[in-house]
This record gives sequence, structure tokens and C-alpha cells, in this order.
Amino acid sequence: MFDRDNDFITGLLIGGLAGVLIGVLCAPKSGRETREDIGKKTEELMARAKDEYDQAVEKSRKAYETAVKAITEVKKAAGEKAADVEQAAAEIAERGKETLQESTSRFKKALDAGMEAYRQEKETPSA
Repeated sequence: MFDRDNDFITGLLIGGLAGVLIGVLCAPKSGRETREDIGKKTEELMARAKDEYDQAVEKSRKAYETAVKAITEVKKAAGEKAADVEQAAAEIAERGKETLQESTSRFKKALDAGMEAYRQEKETPSA
């Protein structure tokens, strides 16, 4: 973007100076008047080129600030999503741990009950 603006300003200066020089040199005036006209036109052209340059710089600055703001917002949103995913993963892991503990506890109780039934069966005389 900045290169196009520089090219535009350069073209504006060159084209403007060429036009001014041709116009002033072709006008029927004295050398002193011609030099004064060239000086005035050059100053006007330089002022216009500076204005164009300042506008291009301002547009570039605004585009840069907008891009930085957008990137910051995306980064913040990504951080929030990552925190949400991390929290969800922690909750799932905790539920899995609780389920495993419950299953282990039920299995142990069933195993203990089976062992107790086996002992009772072993102690009971056969008929």
C-alpha cells in the first residue's frame, strides 16, 4: 500500500513539474517573471505533494492500528477459548476419575461379597 502511494506522489510531482515548466516556459513573460512563476508553482506543487503524503501516512497508520486491534482481539478470543477447553478437559478428567473410583469401589464390594459367599459356602457342611 505504501509503495503505491509513493509512486502516486512521485508521479504527481514529476507530472506537475513538467506541466508547470512547459506552461511557464511557453508563456510570453520575462525571465524574472518566469522564474517567479516556476518558484510559486513549485511551492504549490510541493505543498500538494506533502498533503498527499500526509494523507497516505495517516491512512497507513489507521490501517496498521486497525490490524493490531483485530489481531489483539483474535488473540484474546483464542486465549479465552483455550481456557474454556482446558476447563472442560479438567472437568471431564475429574468425572472420569470419580467414575473410576466408583467402579473400583463397586468391584471391590462385589469381590468381597463373592469371597464372603465362598467362605460361607466352604464352612457350611454339605448335605
